[in-house]
Amino acid sequence: SFAGWSPLVCLYSLVSRNILLKMENNSKSKIFNNIQKNRKGFSRVWHASKYSCSGIKDAWLEPAFRLEVILFVISLPLAQLIGRSMMEKLLLISCIWFLMIVEVINSAIESAIDRVGLQYHELSRKAKDLGSASVLMTIIFCLIIWSS
Repeated sequence: SFAGWSPLVCLYSLVSRNILLKMENNSKSKIFNNIQKNRKGFSRVWHASKYSCSGIKDAWLEPAFRLEVILFVISLPLAQLIGRSMMEKLLLISCIWFLMIVEVINSAIESAIDRVGLQYHELSRKAKDLGSASVLMTIIFCLIIWSS
């Protein structure tokens, strides 16, 4: 019984213990039925690539991600001018790429939290704030790399 528990704790508990839910017809089924796990070889790679492209399209809808893509495009020629060695150029470019990756993960966290519910909950706030903090820390990391 999960009375009084937050929705996130309930979901985590159900998934981590792999508890089977009773459906209306009283039959049992797994919480998630992922048909991707049944695919093999090229079919699996093909479908995974389609899901990844869909994720990139979803990320593009986020204003912060679009801003970081613009920053990345601007950083490409700047890194060629500023970097003295190939390693420096790669470091300058890769820190902005890393920022975009962290932004996508932050957006995924926010979407999952919003999926659970839009009402205020302390754990939801904490998850979103931690995701945002990771983006801020990555921005600071980029500033340090680019200023040195």
